Amino acid sequence: MTERLSPAELRGLFLFERLDDEQLAWLAGHGWVEPAAAGTAVLAEGAPAERLAVLLSGTLRLCQRVGADEVEVNRTDQVGVYAGATRAYLPEGEQQYTATVWAVTDCRFWFLGSADFSEFMHRWFPMAIHLLEGLFLGMRANHAIVGRRQQLLALGALSAGLTHELNNPAAAVVRAAAALRERVGGTRRKLAMLAHDQIDPRMLTLLVGVQEEAVQRIAAAPKLGALAEAEREDELTDWLEDHGVAGAWELAPIFTGAGTTTDFLDRLAESAPPELLEGSVRWLAYTLESELLLAEITESAARISGLVGAARQYSHLDRTPYERVDVHEGLESTLVMLGAKLEGVRVVTEFDRALPPVPVFAGELHQVWTNLIDNAVQAMDGTGTLTLRTSLDADHARVEVCDTGPGVPPELKGRIFEPFFTTKPVGQGTGLGLDISYRIVVGRHGGDLNVESEPGDTRFIVRLPLRDRPSPEEPSPGRGEAAGSAP
Repeated sequence: MTERLSPAELRGLFLFERLDDEQLAWLAGHGWVEPAAAGTAVLAEGAPAERLAVLLSGTLRLCQRVGADEVEVNRTDQVGVYAGATRAYLPEGEQQYTATVWAVTDCRFWFLGSADFSEFMHRWFPMAIHLLEGLFLGMRANHAIVGRRQQLLALGALSAGLTHELNNPAAAVVRAAAALRERVGGTRRKLAMLAHDQIDPRMLTLLVGVQEEAVQRIAAAPKLGALAEAEREDELTDWLEDHGVAGAWELAPIFTGAGTTTDFLDRLAESAPPELLEGSVRWLAYTLESELLLAEITESAARISGLVGAARQYSHLDRTPYERVDVHEGLESTLVMLGAKLEGVRVVTEFDRALPPVPVFAGELHQVWTNLIDNAVQAMDGTGTLTLRTSLDADHARVEVCDTGPGVPPELKGRIFEPFFTTKPVGQGTGLGLDISYRIVVGRHGGDLNVESEPGDTRFIVRLPLRDRPSPEEPSPGRGEAAGSAP
């Protein structure tokens, strides 16, 4: 025989204490009592949300899945606490339980079917239902609209940064190509002069070996500091002027950039007849400048190719949606994409390259790195040190995004992952960046996202499981809370 509670017993539960006799009688006739032995799962996370459960006696614990782990989020013996199909009266109802309720000791529960609960709410509280529906649907619509706006703003910022980064090497290619065209034209004129016996053949014989050695010196030339470079130019200028070479101030920078020293030019002077020295020096300068221009074009083209590769890696255009990837690739491509914003910021990377590939939705994870790095740079107001650190943390990959900004006030730490919460001035933040990041890390990947902060040292810590998670799902609203439970 089904055990039921009387209307008077229902009124003793705080959830129902303000109901009238008719309402209590209706609930008493539709609800029922069931025992639950210790260790029993009363409600199972992910199962269809078919009933509302109210604790009558015993102790329960509320758990939620985080990756492959089940985390206890609440334990109570308070009579009247409730869980289960708490939103069955809303549009679309409540599809699945968002947590598992375990009986810690032998318990008794009063249950009400989700359909009956929905009927009860619509019959006796129609105005409240309309208000809740408006609130629920409005928040969901606002979240979607502002979330898309957040993504567009991020895309615009990334596009501006990428354009800025591409412009520099592209301009260098154009400039170097124009200069190289002039040098090639000069070389053609000298070949014409050679064909008409206007250039002493002895100069060509002299330069055959010398110019090859000079070109090889370019690759091996050490990178000079500003002071050392200026001193080298002064030495070469003096040498050229002492040997009667006109336009020494134009040639000295070329020889400096190519790693040529006065000792090398001394060897050239010893081998060349005095009347051929200036011509030999100029020919050699033409050769070296052409090599330097070709090197600049090659380097700039490689930079452009690298930027395009980073953009492709960032957008994940050439990958499958869910696969094992090296998290360092995503972090590095995000740094490239945010290059314009990082000007003035010291970037430190402490990567554990032995970290195994992580099963992720890489395109979504890049959004996490973008949000966390962008927040760090904004917190530091464009100056300071940004540190990206990776390590192995048990069976998880650990990624830390650290900044030297003022930190997160203790009273706000518990709210920074809430939707629409932001400490930025009006118009500078939507309050969704960290909320979206949390949903991607925790809901989609079964990982953890936490913050540790004190002035001068703020760390957002992402932990991603190394084991495959075949069916990632977004966490429900009110993540980390008892699904519909009382305080």
